[in-house]
Amino acid sequence: MSLNGVLRTSVSGMNAQSNRIATVAENIQNASTTGYKRTSTEFSSLLLESADRGAYNSGAVETTIRRSISENGAHAGTSSDSDLAITGNGFFVVRDQGGLPYLTRAGSFMIDGPTGNLVNKGGFTLMGYSLADGEPAPMLNGITDLQTINIKRMGQEAQPSSAGSVSGNLSDETPVAASAPPAVATYSKKSSLKVYDNVGQAKVLDVVMTKTGTKEWSVSFYDQANPATYPATPLTTTTVKFDSMGQTLGTPIATVTVPNGQAMKIDLSGITQLSGDFNLSGTANGSSPISVTGTTFGSDGTVYALYSNNTKKAVFKVPLADVASPDNLSPRAGNVFTTSVDSGEIQVGFAGQSGRGTIKSRALEQSNVDVGAELTSMIESQTVYTANSKVFMTGNEMIETLVNLKR
Repeated sequence: MSLNGVLRTSVSGMNAQSNRIATVAENIQNASTTGYKRTSTEFSSLLLESADRGAYNSGAVETTIRRSISENGAHAGTSSDSDLAITGNGFFVVRDQGGLPYLTRAGSFMIDGPTGNLVNKGGFTLMGYSLADGEPAPMLNGITDLQTINIKRMGQEAQPSSAGSVSGNLSDETPVAASAPPAVATYSKKSSLKVYDNVGQAKVLDVVMTKTGTKEWSVSFYDQANPATYPATPLTTTTVKFDSMGQTLGTPIATVTVPNGQAMKIDLSGITQLSGDFNLSGTANGSSPISVTGTTFGSDGTVYALYSNNTKKAVFKVPLADVASPDNLSPRAGNVFTTSVDSGEIQVGFAGQSGRGTIKSRALEQSNVDVGAELTSMIESQTVYTANSKVFMTGNEMIETLVNLKR
């Protein structure tokens, strides 16, 4: 073995430990970074063949950088509904300001004031599917069909009435009308019901009830804003029949199309015909325009808009992307990753499907760095580096001695 070989081997060993110290330093400084994945240095020997069986040619040490991207970090609870953590496999799909896509586990998303987008601390925007046209059909091996999840687009929303009910008592003591509407303008009881059209404007439906038999009533609905339709042209008329106990026979339903609104079904089965006074009440869903007060997320990635009237609506769905070999993804600044030749191509699906994890709101995935283990690695590297440096110094001294002998 030549003395020059000793020097080369020692330098190789010091370089290898320098790489290890570099990864330790990176891991420690990112120990508190959301979704950060630990980097490690693996060593392998490089041996050199010797033609002289009595001599030994020392080789070198090669280093390979490994990233524990598939290793999950612990979850820490937060108070923000838009903080998201993945339990299990998968990555959020995000885009930078230039529109380039990336994968990340860093789910510290906040609403960006100027744009209304959900952006994480690295400045990357969360992507998903709109539910405006129903359940999405994702492109399985691509992400070009994803949209920016934007809170401003949820905006104000009117909720047209689609269902309601009329319940209570119709007095059994009411005499039977001489004739039922619309032949003449006679009725036994009149009330009204407030409903909402497509733009959230309140409409009032007059509810005209006429006793047409000893156990039979006619219930008609009119647009109060159009009095000319009474009594000849009701929006709809339904017959309600009662048994000997004063309960409705069957399930009477009146289907009414709200003016400039939706077809709504009004349940009349809660009406009774008993002795005593009239005592009626009515309900209808829908509302005037309401504003979005926040968002919440389901474990399957569904994004719900929360409205000021304490209702919610599914508006987006966040997918999870995955690759065949996550540990071979290429890291980029901002705690994001891109695919590589060894990682495989992106496959897209939803949380809880095909081996993908679930999404947890009000939580963030912590770094998977173990600071204690990193400090141990640092001490080991320092010790080995120092030993290699002493070998180098000894070899250098031997060379100097050899040179002096020639002199």
